[in-house]
Amino acid sequence: MSAPAVVDGDRPSERVATWIPYALLVVSTLLVAAQEGSSTHWAPITGLSAVAAAWTYGAFTRARPALPGDQTRIRLYFAGFLAIATVAMAYNPLYFPFVITGLFYASFLRPRTATFVGLGATSLILNSQLASFSDPTAGSLTVYAVVVAIQSAAIGFGLVASAKLTDLSEQRRQTVAELEAALAENAGLHAQLLAQAREAGVNDERQRLAGEIHDTIAQDLAGVITQLEAAHQATGDPQAQRRHLDNAARLARDSLSEARRSVHALRPTPLEVHHLPAALADVANRWSELSEVPVEVTATGTPRWLHPEIEVTLLRVTQEALANVAKHAGASRVGVTLSYLDDLVTLDVRDDGVGFAPAGHREHREPRGRSNGQQQTEGYGLTAMRQRVERLAGQLDIETEAGGGTAISARIPAGVLEIADG
Repeated sequence: MSAPAVVDGDRPSERVATWIPYALLVVSTLLVAAQEGSSTHWAPITGLSAVAAAWTYGAFTRARPALPGDQTRIRLYFAGFLAIATVAMAYNPLYFPFVITGLFYASFLRPRTATFVGLGATSLILNSQLASFSDPTAGSLTVYAVVVAIQSAAIGFGLVASAKLTDLSEQRRQTVAELEAALAENAGLHAQLLAQAREAGVNDERQRLAGEIHDTIAQDLAGVITQLEAAHQATGDPQAQRRHLDNAARLARDSLSEARRSVHALRPTPLEVHHLPAALADVANRWSELSEVPVEVTATGTPRWLHPEIEVTLLRVTQEALANVAKHAGASRVGVTLSYLDDLVTLDVRDDGVGFAPAGHREHREPRGRSNGQQQTEGYGLTAMRQRVERLAGQLDIETEAGGGTAISARIPAGVLEIADG
């Protein structure tokens, strides 16, 4: 009969139980042999010790890996041990060191009531000399009973406490192991999050630089090319040629300045020296000088402080809208309106140019209507405007029709970033 191992063989009590029975049996045998003296008594001593050793090895040592799960085996061994211990103590009380090992064996009995019964039985045999069975008295029996009871209870409750401490230690070990595993997992997740954050930061920076390059450098360089081409065509008019060359140089200087500011993530130059309404007017006037298209800039409501990112977004939307007018609209006039409302700030850029057909419409005149930005001609510029505005929980609408001009409207909650920063 066998049972799976359920005991950790590395526990100190089990390591002791492996070798201590043989050590104490040797001690007991030597004590008894020394007391007997004569070699004529060595045969029964040797035989009794050999039986004890053989029983311990065959029924306990070889079976120990299956203990205490295999209670049938440990109970069979313990019963045999009690029988051998009774005979040994009856033969000579100096066998008591070997009988003490029964206190170890009793710890393998389950349930705990069986452990106390085993301890009591071992203690009865171990302390049998106290009872003076050859001439028992009430006093000797009382002492015997008290010693057996105290010894059994003390060792039994000690075993229970030790088992609980061992269980608590094992639970703590498992808890520490689980905690270490969780910490290792958290460290891995933290590293993964850091990698994702770095990647997201790189992507955000790429998008920021792409937007800045498109909104400033690319547009200024396009303006430089336009002015240089105009200067080339004005060879017969030195004054006009000089004006175009001066405009090209100014655009080149502005482009260089904005490139440096973009690299260092600084606010655009107009916002460094003006409040938003004045900055929009400055941008519009510069654009008007280059494009020779009149621009009317109007601010309504009570101007107030806005988060810098909102101001930058509105400025970039204005620049992109005006750049599109210059490249595509063929407009004769443009209007820019900045409105401060209770909880919104809105920007409208309108022109009277050729407009364009919303997605899904042919190139003929259609009734004016909002297209929600899904135009066939919507490229990177309009997409970048929409992304800038939507990043601030705002909305960008484009109202247009072929031949009827275009109106771009951006609406941004005025306090969205104030709340976040606060």
